[in-house]
Amino acid sequence: MPDFSLEAACGAPQTRVAGLDEVGRGPLAGPVVAAAVVFRAVPSPRLAAMIDDSKALTARRRERAYAALLEDPDVEAALGAASVDEIERINIGQACHLAMRRALARLTDVPDMALIDGNRAPVMPCPVQTVIGGDRLSLSIAAASIIAKVVRDRAMLRLARRHHVYAWERNAGYGTAVHLAGLREVGVTRHHRRGFAPVRAQLTQLGEAARP
Repeated sequence: MPDFSLEAACGAPQTRVAGLDEVGRGPLAGPVVAAAVVFRAVPSPRLAAMIDDSKALTARRRERAYAALLEDPDVEAALGAASVDEIERINIGQACHLAMRRALARLTDVPDMALIDGNRAPVMPCPVQTVIGGDRLSLSIAAASIIAKVVRDRAMLRLARRHHVYAWERNAGYGTAVHLAGLREVGVTRHHRRGFAPVRAQLTQLGEAARP
């Protein structure tokens, strides 16, 4: 379970420490979304108990934790995203870093330290500490993963209402059997990432441009 020890080691909450994580690196469709979270005070045991790596939580528990984080006056959260066009132009790794920079830029003030999930540090206007498996270790990174996951899943649900054949409401754009079957049946939308192998293969096979 994540806890506040990494943040405390950086001097939080007296020192302004932001945890950042992104969601949407692997899907075949949709944007990548990042969140930045700052705990202005040591989180209550009740709130801390609700927070975990977003992948380890059920959808219902993620929604509850998301609501609790946004309702807490001592939690500051900000979002950033990179579009499908940006993913295709600069690659998914750089798009993840771009989304993180945008999230951090939307905080009220630049933090003294940013804790980043993973082992690659994006260029930031503050010192950065990377944390492998950070969403399982750091409370602020785990909180960021929850917020980014809920926001991105909701965005994919909205897209699914217009493109129901791909079942994005269930797979969030990942390459499940249903999603791949939809690609073969209907083709590629403007929300698909053309540089990702299954999408690229479908475009090559059909010799078509993206469909609306």
